[in-house]
Amino acid sequence: VQLVESGGGLVQPWGSLRLSCAASGFTFSRYDMSWYRPGPVKERELVASITSAGRGTNYEDYVKGRFTISRDNAKKTVYLQMNSLKPEDTAVYYCNSRFFSITYWGQGAQVTVSS
Repeated sequence: VQLVESGGGLVQPWGSLRLSCAASGFTFSRYDMSWYRPGPVKERELVASITSAGRGTNYEDYVKGRFTISRDNAKKTVYLQMNSLKPEDTAVYYCNSRFFSITYWGQGAQVTVSS
């Protein structure tokens, strides 16, 4: 099982990045997918999630209107489009898959927002 994130990097404030997470080794289309990042309370806090068929999405308040999660089940990939990035969005972003109690994590992608 692998979840491999890509697309991170350095971007100026108000810029954009798109993270990708390519999955292998499990039936991707059955899993809900999410993006997490470290938070002040929990080790990793939810940023955005999408249901297995892509019909439902959920976002934390601090990214609503700026980030968009999507998926392509044929390509076994989930995306996080991040617009209007702020310095406080700087973090390692982790891809997560979940099917009932079965969950997998990627290794993380660093996003740095700085001028």
